[in-house]
Amino acid sequence: MFRTLERRLRAAILSLLILVSVAFLLIHITPGGPAYSILGPGAKPAAVAALNHGFGLDLPLWRQYLNWLWSLAHGQLGSSYIYNRPVGQMLLAYERNTLALQLVSLGASLLIALALGLAHGVYYSGRIGRLIGALELGLYAIPTFFSGTLLILWFSMGLGWFPAGGLEDLRLDHQTIGATLSHLALPAITITLFTVAPLSRYFAQSVHEELGRDYVRSALARGASPMRILLRHVLRNALRPLVTILGLSLPAIFAGGIVTESVFAYPGLGWLLWQSAIAQDYPVVVGIVLVIGVLTVLGNLLADVINGLLDPRTGYA
Repeated sequence: MFRTLERRLRAAILSLLILVSVAFLLIHITPGGPAYSILGPGAKPAAVAALNHGFGLDLPLWRQYLNWLWSLAHGQLGSSYIYNRPVGQMLLAYERNTLALQLVSLGASLLIALALGLAHGVYYSGRIGRLIGALELGLYAIPTFFSGTLLILWFSMGLGWFPAGGLEDLRLDHQTIGATLSHLALPAITITLFTVAPLSRYFAQSVHEELGRDYVRSALARGASPMRILLRHVLRNALRPLVTILGLSLPAIFAGGIVTESVFAYPGLGWLLWQSAIAQDYPVVVGIVLVIGVLTVLGNLLADVINGLLDPRTGYA
C-alpha cells in the first residue's frame, strides 16, 4: 500500500508542478498587468514602469519563474500586489470558508446521490427509474450560475428566507451559528445541485450492474432476502466506482465552487481567485491554483485509500 501511494504521490507532485507552471505562464502573458489595476487604466507609462520594477515584473519571464520557484521551495508564496499581504496568510483566511462550503455541499450531495442512485438502480427500467433519470438529466443541464441566480431571486429577494450572499465570519458558536448556516445555505444548495446528478447517475448504473451479477442470483436462489443482498453486498460493491468517480470529479466540483462563490460573493478561494484574476494579482492566482491542486491530489489519494479498504485487491489495503 505504502509503495503504491508513494508512486502516486511522486506523480502528483510532478502534476502539481506542471499545473502551477502553466498557470504562472498564462497569467503572466495576458495583456495588461497589476499596475493598471492599482493605478487605473489612464496611468502614465513612467508610473507603470516604476511599479512593475518594484514588483520585479520587468525581469525576463524565466527569471520571474525561477524566483517564484525559489520562494515556493522555502515555503513562501510571495505577496499580493493588490492587498500588499503575504499570499499564504490570505489563502488561510479564505480557505476555511471554501472548505466549510465544500464539505457541507459534498456531504449533502453524497447522501442525496446515494438515495437517488439506489432507487434509480433498483427500478432502472421501470417508471420510477425513468423519472429519476429525467430528474438527473435536468439537474445536470442547469448551469451553476443560472441555478445560483434563481435561488437568489426566489429565496432571498422573493421570500427573504436567506441572505443573497457574503459571509461575515465563519463561526459556529451559539450566537452566530444561525447567521453562518443561513449564509452557507444557498451556495451549498447550488453546488449540491451541480454535483448530485452525475454522482447519482453513475451510482445508479453501478447498482444496476451489480444486481445483474451471478452472486446476486445465487443468493436469491439460496433464499436470502433481497433487502439483505442489496444492503450487505450490492451497496458495498457499487460504492467502489462511486468513490473513484468522486475523486476524479473533484476538479469539476472546485470549478463549480468558483462560479458559485462568485455569484454569491462568498468570501472563499473561488471568489478570491475571480477577483485576483480580474486584477491580475499574479501571486494570489498561482497560489490559489496550487492550493486547489493540492486539495484535489489529497482527495484522490483519500479515494484510493477508501477503495483499498472496500476492496483489498486494488493494492491500497
